[in-house]
Parts: sequence; C-alpha cells; structure tokens
Amino acid sequence: MPIIIHPYSSDWPSAFAALAVRLRAALGDRDCSIHHIGSTSVPGLIAKNIIDMQLSLGDLSACPHEAIVAAGFRLARPTEDHCPPGRTLPADELAKRLYVLGDRVANLHVREYGRFNQQYPLLCRDYLRAHPHAAAAYGEIKRQLAGYFPDDHNAYYAIKDPTFDVMMEGANIWAKTINWQPPPRD
Repeated sequence: MPIIIHPYSSDWPSAFAALAVRLRAALGDRDCSIHHIGSTSVPGLIAKNIIDMQLSLGDLSACPHEAIVAAGFRLARPTEDHCPPGRTLPADELAKRLYVLGDRVANLHVREYGRFNQQYPLLCRDYLRAHPHAAAAYGEIKRQLAGYFPDDHNAYYAIKDPTFDVMMEGANIWAKTINWQPPPRD
C-alpha cells in the first residue's frame, strides 16, 4: 500500500469520535482512556488518511483483546515502539499492542499508563497543536518523504522517526515550561 499524504480533513475528529464511542461500548466500564493521537489529531496538519487512537490501560498484560476485536479491530502485531536515539529505556517503557481496523482505516495503539511510549504521542500531539509552525514543518517532512519513498515504508519511517525525535526534544522543553500533564481522555 503506497504512502499517500492527504490535506487536513475536518472529518478526522468526528471519525475518531465515532470510533471512540464504538470502542468504549465494547470495553464497557473498564478503567482506561481513549485518545486521538497522530497527525490526524492536529488541526491543519497533513496526514495519511488513517485515524490513530491510543487506548491506555493500567496493565498492558491485561489488554482486553476480546473487547477490542468485538469493536471490529484485529491484532496486527504485539510490538514495541522505537526508542529515540541516545535514550536507553527498558522494554516495558516501549511495549504496546497494535490493532488495525479494516484496511488501515484506523490504528489502535494499546499502551500502559505512565510509560514513556504512552506519554510520547500525547505530548507530541499537544505540542504540535500549540506550535503550528512546527506542525507545518513536520507535515512538509512527511510530504517530501512520501514523495521520495511512496512504496518503501521502511525508508519513510527510518528517516521520519529520528527527525520526529529531534522535534520532540523541543516538545520536552515546552512541556516542562508549561508543566504539561497527559490529559485524562479525549
């Protein structure tokens, strides 16, 4: 499947909201939170037309697999997130489960509260929402990478991820100056 970057769509927030309602109904009264993450969660940012969601739980080993499948998602792979260059993090700080809906309509990242990888996409989203020039620059990086590597996902992410990690160093400084905390849910 080629990498295609789309202009921002005002439909993305409502698409997330509908998926969150569907997932929340399947999860019942479990203690968890659902967030809209990734580029589609940042107003004005260009993105792949895939809604990224994060389900945060108290214990990743108690991932409610059956409920997530009942909501229409399928397990893509138990995995871990990449570790930013220069950091040494234990495996549990990067552990997650990844589910997909349909033919990449949505990605559901299941992560554990308080872990590095659970806070990283929330900080990223909030930083880009507060810094539209950084969001535009990030969008341009993605547009250029998709142009150079439309069929090479490995090359696209091999460059995008560490470039993003550079931007996140600024986000970490910003987070300290405003005393940023992860929001409870979207």
